[in-house]
Amino acid sequence: MHQYDLYGIGAALLDTEIEVTDSDLASLGVDKGVMTLVDDARQQQLVNDLKNHMVTASHACGGSGANTVIAASYFGLSTFYSCKVAADDNGDFYRDNLAAAGVDYPKALHNADVGTTGKCLVLITPDAERSMNTYLGISAELSIAEIDTDALAQSRWIYLEGYLVSSPTGRAAAIELRQQAEANGVKTALSLSDPMMVQLFHDGLKEMIGECVDLLFCNRDEALKFCQTDSLDQAAQTLRNHSRAFAITLGADGALLWDGEQEYRVAAPKVNAIDTNGAGDMFAGAFLYGINRGMGFTEAGELACRAAAQVVSQYGPRLRPEQHRELLASAVNI
Repeated sequence: MHQYDLYGIGAALLDTEIEVTDSDLASLGVDKGVMTLVDDARQQQLVNDLKNHMVTASHACGGSGANTVIAASYFGLSTFYSCKVAADDNGDFYRDNLAAAGVDYPKALHNADVGTTGKCLVLITPDAERSMNTYLGISAELSIAEIDTDALAQSRWIYLEGYLVSSPTGRAAAIELRQQAEANGVKTALSLSDPMMVQLFHDGLKEMIGECVDLLFCNRDEALKFCQTDSLDQAAQTLRNHSRAFAITLGADGALLWDGEQEYRVAAPKVNAIDTNGAGDMFAGAFLYGINRGMGFTEAGELACRAAAQVVSQYGPRLRPEQHRELLASAVNI
Protein backbone atom coordinates (compact mmCIF):
# COMPACT_ATOMS: atom_id res chain seq x y z
CA MET A 1 0.00 0.00 0.00
CA HIS A 2 1.49 3.35 -1.07
CA GLN A 3 1.35 6.28 1.36
CA TYR A 4 1.78 8.87 -1.40
CA ASP A 5 0.48 9.06 -4.93
CA LEU A 6 2.93 11.81 -5.85
CA TYR A 7 6.31 12.95 -4.50
CA GLY A 8 7.56 16.23 -5.95
CA ILE A 9 10.82 18.14 -5.64
CA GLY A 10 11.48 21.74 -6.60
CA ALA A 11 12.05 25.30 -5.54
CA ALA A 12 10.04 26.97 -2.78
CA LEU A 13 9.26 30.52 -3.86
CA LEU A 14 6.92 33.18 -2.57
CA ASP A 15 5.27 34.58 -5.71
CA THR A 16 4.35 38.24 -6.03
CA GLU A 17 2.23 38.99 -9.10
CA ILE A 18 2.07 42.53 -10.49
CA GLU A 19 0.15 43.85 -13.49
CA VAL A 20 2.39 45.81 -15.89
CA THR A 21 2.50 46.95 -19.51
CA ASP A 22 4.87 45.96 -22.31
CA SER A 23 6.46 49.39 -22.05
CA ASP A 24 7.09 48.70 -18.35
CA LEU A 25 8.94 45.52 -19.26
CA ALA A 26 11.01 47.36 -21.85
CA SER A 27 11.95 50.18 -19.48
CA LEU A 28 12.85 47.68 -16.75
CA GLY A 29 14.92 45.51 -19.10
CA VAL A 30 12.82 42.41 -18.37
CA ASP A 31 12.72 39.57 -20.91
CA LYS A 32 9.12 38.80 -21.72
CA GLY A 33 7.51 35.41 -21.32
CA VAL A 34 10.39 33.55 -19.66
CA MET A 35 11.89 32.98 -16.22
CA THR A 36 15.05 34.97 -15.51
CA LEU A 37 17.25 34.24 -12.49
CA VAL A 38 18.24 37.42 -10.65
CA ASP A 39 20.08 38.28 -7.46
CA ASP A 40 18.42 39.87 -4.44
CA ALA A 41 19.62 43.37 -5.40
CA ARG A 42 18.11 43.16 -8.90
CA GLN A 43 14.81 41.87 -7.57
CA GLN A 44 14.66 44.63 -4.97
CA GLN A 45 15.42 47.18 -7.70
CA LEU A 46 12.46 45.87 -9.71
CA VAL A 47 10.20 46.04 -6.65
CA ASN A 48 11.28 49.64 -6.01
CA ASP A 49 10.76 50.61 -9.65
CA LEU A 50 7.28 49.05 -9.54
CA LYS A 51 6.20 50.46 -6.17
CA ASN A 52 3.35 52.38 -7.81
CA HIS A 53 2.03 49.07 -9.16
CA MET A 54 2.08 47.23 -5.84
CA VAL A 55 -1.57 48.01 -5.15
CA THR A 56 -2.37 45.38 -7.79
CA ALA A 57 0.05 42.81 -6.36
CA SER A 58 -1.00 39.44 -4.97
CA HIS A 59 1.06 36.86 -3.08
CA ALA A 60 1.05 33.05 -3.20
CA CYS A 61 3.13 30.06 -2.17
CA GLY A 62 4.75 29.10 -5.46
CA GLY A 63 7.47 27.40 -7.41
CA SER A 64 6.52 25.34 -10.45
CA GLY A 65 6.79 21.93 -8.78
CA ALA A 66 4.90 23.14 -5.71
CA ASN A 67 2.05 24.47 -7.87
CA THR A 68 1.74 21.06 -9.52
CA VAL A 69 1.86 19.07 -6.29
CA ILE A 70 -0.61 21.41 -4.56
CA ALA A 71 -3.02 21.10 -7.50
CA ALA A 72 -2.74 17.31 -7.41
CA SER A 73 -3.42 17.38 -3.66
CA TYR A 74 -6.53 19.53 -4.04
CA PHE A 75 -7.80 17.19 -6.73
CA GLY A 76 -7.43 14.31 -4.28
CA LEU A 77 -3.97 12.73 -4.50
CA SER A 78 -1.86 12.07 -1.42
CA THR A 79 1.26 14.17 -1.90
CA PHE A 80 4.73 14.97 -0.54
CA TYR A 81 7.04 17.84 -1.48
CA SER A 82 10.77 18.27 -0.94
CA CYS A 83 12.04 21.84 -1.01
CA LYS A 84 14.04 24.28 1.10
CA VAL A 85 12.88 27.38 2.99
CA ALA A 86 14.57 29.62 5.55
CA ALA A 87 13.49 30.42 9.11
CA ASP A 88 11.84 33.69 8.11
CA ASP A 89 8.29 34.99 7.68
CA ASN A 90 8.13 33.84 4.06
CA GLY A 91 9.31 30.37 5.08
CA ASP A 92 6.61 30.18 7.76
CA PHE A 93 4.00 31.30 5.21
CA TYR A 94 5.23 28.68 2.76
CA ARG A 95 5.06 25.76 5.20
CA ASP A 96 1.61 26.83 6.37
CA ASN A 97 0.45 27.02 2.74
CA LEU A 98 1.70 23.50 1.99
CA ALA A 99 0.02 22.13 5.12
CA ALA A 100 -3.26 23.89 4.29
CA ALA A 101 -3.22 22.22 0.88
CA GLY A 102 -2.72 18.80 2.46
CA VAL A 103 0.87 18.40 1.22
CA ASP A 104 3.34 16.62 3.51
CA TYR A 105 6.96 17.75 3.62
CA PRO A 106 10.20 16.68 5.37
CA LYS A 107 10.35 17.31 9.11
CA ALA A 108 13.64 19.16 8.63
CA LEU A 109 12.07 21.76 6.33
CA HIS A 110 11.88 24.28 9.17
CA ASN A 111 15.50 23.85 10.29
CA ALA A 112 17.29 26.21 7.85
CA ASP A 113 18.18 29.09 10.19
CA VAL A 114 20.38 30.92 7.68
CA GLY A 115 19.60 32.51 4.34
CA THR A 116 16.27 33.75 3.01
CA THR A 117 13.30 32.02 1.42
CA GLY A 118 13.21 32.37 -2.36
CA LYS A 119 10.98 34.91 -4.08
CA CYS A 120 9.59 35.23 -7.60
CA LEU A 121 8.36 38.52 -9.06
CA VAL A 122 5.76 37.65 -11.70
CA LEU A 123 4.94 40.49 -14.11
CA ILE A 124 1.64 40.07 -15.96
CA THR A 125 1.04 42.03 -19.19
CA PRO A 126 -2.40 42.72 -20.75
CA ASP A 127 -1.94 39.81 -23.20
CA ALA A 128 -1.87 37.46 -20.16
CA GLU A 129 1.81 36.61 -20.63
CA ARG A 130 3.86 36.16 -17.48
CA SER A 131 7.50 37.25 -17.16
CA MET A 132 9.24 35.92 -14.06
CA ASN A 133 12.24 37.29 -12.21
CA THR A 134 13.34 34.79 -9.62
CA TYR A 135 15.67 35.15 -6.66
CA LEU A 136 16.16 31.57 -5.52
CA GLY A 137 17.48 32.44 -2.08
CA ILE A 138 17.98 29.29 -0.04
CA SER A 139 16.25 27.23 -2.76
CA ALA A 140 19.53 27.47 -4.70
CA GLU A 141 20.99 25.21 -1.99
CA LEU A 142 18.37 22.47 -2.32
CA SER A 143 20.34 19.24 -2.42
CA ILE A 144 20.29 15.49 -1.98
CA ALA A 145 19.93 16.14 1.75
CA GLU A 146 16.33 17.24 1.15
CA ILE A 147 15.31 13.84 -0.27
CA ASP A 148 13.12 11.82 2.08
CA THR A 149 13.92 8.22 1.17
CA ASP A 150 11.12 6.76 3.29
CA ALA A 151 8.49 8.94 1.58
CA LEU A 152 9.97 8.13 -1.82
CA ALA A 153 9.80 4.39 -1.22
CA GLN A 154 6.09 4.76 -0.36
CA SER A 155 5.22 6.77 -3.49
CA ARG A 156 3.66 5.82 -6.82
CA TRP A 157 5.11 8.71 -8.84
CA ILE A 158 7.81 11.34 -8.52
CA TYR A 159 7.66 14.73 -10.24
CA LEU A 160 10.85 16.62 -11.11
CA GLU A 161 10.72 20.37 -11.70
CA GLY A 162 12.96 21.28 -14.66
CA TYR A 163 13.96 24.57 -13.07
CA LEU A 164 16.25 22.58 -10.76
CA VAL A 165 18.66 22.25 -13.66
CA SER A 166 19.95 25.78 -13.00
CA SER A 167 21.35 24.79 -9.59
CA PRO A 168 24.22 22.26 -9.45
CA THR A 169 23.00 20.87 -6.12
CA GLY A 170 19.37 20.95 -7.23
CA ARG A 171 20.18 19.12 -10.45
CA ALA A 172 22.11 16.51 -8.49
CA ALA A 173 19.13 16.08 -6.15
CA ALA A 174 16.74 15.61 -9.08
CA ILE A 175 19.03 13.03 -10.66
CA GLU A 176 19.42 11.17 -7.37
CA LEU A 177 15.66 11.18 -6.77
CA ARG A 178 15.03 9.80 -10.26
CA GLN A 179 17.62 7.08 -9.79
CA GLN A 180 16.20 6.09 -6.41
CA ALA A 181 12.70 6.08 -7.88
CA GLU A 182 13.78 3.79 -10.69
CA ALA A 183 15.45 1.45 -8.18
CA ASN A 184 12.24 1.34 -6.12
CA GLY A 185 9.85 0.84 -9.04
CA VAL A 186 8.40 4.36 -8.66
CA LYS A 187 7.23 5.99 -11.88
CA THR A 188 9.02 9.16 -12.98
CA ALA A 189 7.62 12.39 -14.41
CA LEU A 190 9.54 15.55 -15.35
CA SER A 191 8.61 19.00 -16.65
CA LEU A 192 10.96 20.98 -18.91
CA SER A 193 9.54 24.05 -17.11
CA ASP A 194 10.68 26.99 -19.25
CA PRO A 195 12.07 27.72 -22.75
CA MET A 196 15.00 29.67 -21.30
CA MET A 197 15.95 26.74 -19.06
CA VAL A 198 15.92 24.45 -22.09
CA GLN A 199 18.06 26.87 -24.10
CA LEU A 200 20.63 27.46 -21.35
CA PHE A 201 20.75 24.03 -19.72
CA HIS A 202 19.90 21.56 -22.50
CA ASP A 203 22.52 18.97 -21.52
CA GLY A 204 21.67 19.30 -17.83
CA LEU A 205 18.03 18.51 -18.54
CA LYS A 206 19.10 15.43 -20.48
CA GLU A 207 21.05 14.38 -17.39
CA MET A 208 17.95 14.82 -15.25
CA ILE A 209 15.90 12.75 -17.70
CA GLY A 210 18.51 9.99 -17.87
CA GLU A 211 17.81 7.14 -20.24
CA CYS A 212 14.05 7.74 -20.17
CA VAL A 213 11.32 9.09 -17.87
CA ASP A 214 7.87 7.59 -17.72
CA LEU A 215 6.12 10.90 -18.45
CA LEU A 216 7.46 14.20 -19.76
CA PHE A 217 5.58 17.52 -19.65
CA CYS A 218 6.47 20.53 -21.78
CA ASN A 219 4.89 23.28 -23.84
CA ARG A 220 5.36 23.78 -27.57
CA ASP A 221 8.33 26.17 -27.27
CA GLU A 222 10.12 23.91 -24.79
CA ALA A 223 9.57 20.86 -27.00
CA LEU A 224 10.96 22.62 -30.08
CA LYS A 225 14.01 23.97 -28.24
CA PHE A 226 14.75 20.68 -26.48
CA CYS A 227 14.49 18.71 -29.73
CA GLN A 228 16.25 21.46 -31.73
CA THR A 229 13.66 21.60 -34.47
CA ASP A 230 11.02 23.96 -35.87
CA SER A 231 8.55 21.11 -36.42
CA LEU A 232 6.14 20.03 -33.70
CA ASP A 233 5.71 16.67 -35.42
CA GLN A 234 9.46 16.11 -35.42
CA ALA A 235 9.68 17.19 -31.77
CA ALA A 236 6.97 14.69 -30.88
CA GLN A 237 8.96 11.94 -32.57
CA THR A 238 12.21 12.93 -30.84
CA LEU A 239 10.61 13.09 -27.38
CA ARG A 240 9.82 9.40 -27.71
CA ASN A 241 13.56 8.78 -27.29
CA HIS A 242 13.47 10.47 -23.88
CA SER A 243 10.10 9.48 -22.42
CA ARG A 244 7.72 6.55 -22.39
CA ALA A 245 4.82 9.01 -22.65
CA PHE A 246 4.47 12.78 -22.93
CA ALA A 247 2.09 15.72 -22.83
CA ILE A 248 2.89 18.81 -24.92
CA THR A 249 0.67 21.76 -24.02
CA LEU A 250 -0.30 24.04 -26.91
CA GLY A 251 -1.98 26.94 -25.14
CA ALA A 252 -5.34 27.79 -26.68
CA ASP A 253 -4.89 24.84 -29.07
CA GLY A 254 -5.06 22.29 -26.26
CA ALA A 255 -2.49 19.53 -25.96
CA LEU A 256 -0.71 16.80 -27.88
CA LEU A 257 -0.45 13.55 -25.89
CA TRP A 258 1.33 10.26 -26.42
CA ASP A 259 0.64 7.29 -24.14
CA GLY A 260 3.48 5.15 -25.43
CA GLU A 261 1.41 3.65 -28.22
CA GLN A 262 -0.91 6.29 -29.64
CA GLU A 263 -1.00 10.06 -30.09
CA TYR A 264 -4.05 12.12 -29.12
CA ARG A 265 -5.02 15.76 -29.67
CA VAL A 266 -7.10 17.35 -26.93
CA ALA A 267 -8.87 20.69 -27.38
CA ALA A 268 -8.82 23.50 -24.84
CA PRO A 269 -11.96 25.37 -23.75
CA LYS A 270 -12.30 28.90 -25.10
CA VAL A 271 -11.68 31.37 -22.29
CA ASN A 272 -10.62 34.98 -21.83
CA ALA A 273 -7.00 34.56 -20.69
CA ILE A 274 -5.74 37.23 -18.30
CA ASP A 275 -2.80 35.49 -16.56
CA THR A 276 -0.90 32.45 -17.87
CA ASN A 277 1.21 32.04 -14.73
CA GLY A 278 0.87 28.47 -13.46
CA ALA A 279 -1.07 27.11 -16.46
CA GLY A 280 1.45 24.38 -17.25
CA ASP A 281 1.82 23.52 -13.57
CA MET A 282 -1.92 23.10 -13.21
CA PHE A 283 -2.09 21.00 -16.38
CA ALA A 284 0.54 18.63 -14.94
CA GLY A 285 -1.18 18.40 -11.57
CA ALA A 286 -4.57 17.62 -13.09
CA PHE A 287 -3.10 15.17 -15.59
CA LEU A 288 -1.17 13.29 -12.89
CA TYR A 289 -4.36 13.12 -10.83
CA GLY A 290 -6.22 11.67 -13.79
CA ILE A 291 -3.81 8.89 -14.66
CA ASN A 292 -3.36 8.04 -10.96
CA ARG A 293 -7.11 7.55 -10.74
CA GLY A 294 -7.37 5.32 -13.79
CA MET A 295 -8.29 7.84 -16.48
CA GLY A 296 -7.04 7.28 -20.00
CA PHE A 297 -4.81 9.89 -21.59
CA THR A 298 -7.65 11.57 -23.44
CA GLU A 299 -9.84 11.92 -20.34
CA ALA A 300 -6.90 13.04 -18.18
CA GLY A 301 -5.83 15.50 -20.89
CA GLU A 302 -9.31 16.99 -21.16
CA LEU A 303 -9.49 17.46 -17.38
CA ALA A 304 -6.03 19.04 -17.44
CA CYS A 305 -6.96 21.42 -20.27
CA ARG A 306 -10.09 22.49 -18.44
CA ALA A 307 -8.12 23.09 -15.25
CA ALA A 308 -5.42 25.08 -17.07
CA ALA A 309 -8.08 27.15 -18.84
CA GLN A 310 -9.63 27.98 -15.47
CA VAL A 311 -6.23 29.13 -14.14
CA VAL A 312 -5.50 31.47 -17.05
CA SER A 313 -8.94 33.07 -16.75
CA GLN A 314 -8.10 34.47 -13.29
CA TYR A 315 -5.09 35.93 -11.52
CA GLY A 316 -2.66 33.69 -9.68
CA PRO A 317 -1.08 30.28 -10.38
CA ARG A 318 -3.60 28.20 -8.45
CA LEU A 319 -7.30 27.48 -8.13
CA ARG A 320 -9.39 27.65 -5.00
CA PRO A 321 -10.12 24.26 -3.38
CA GLU A 322 -13.77 24.33 -4.47
CA GLN A 323 -12.77 24.94 -8.09
CA HIS A 324 -10.93 21.61 -8.13
CA ARG A 325 -14.07 19.90 -6.85
CA GLU A 326 -16.18 21.61 -9.50
CA LEU A 327 -13.83 20.47 -12.25
CA LEU A 328 -13.99 16.89 -11.02
CA ALA A 329 -17.79 17.05 -10.81
CA SER A 330 -17.89 18.17 -14.45
CA ALA A 331 -15.37 15.51 -15.52
CA VAL A 332 -18.16 12.96 -15.86
CA ASN A 333 -19.43 15.08 -18.73
CA ILE A 334 -16.06 15.32 -20.49
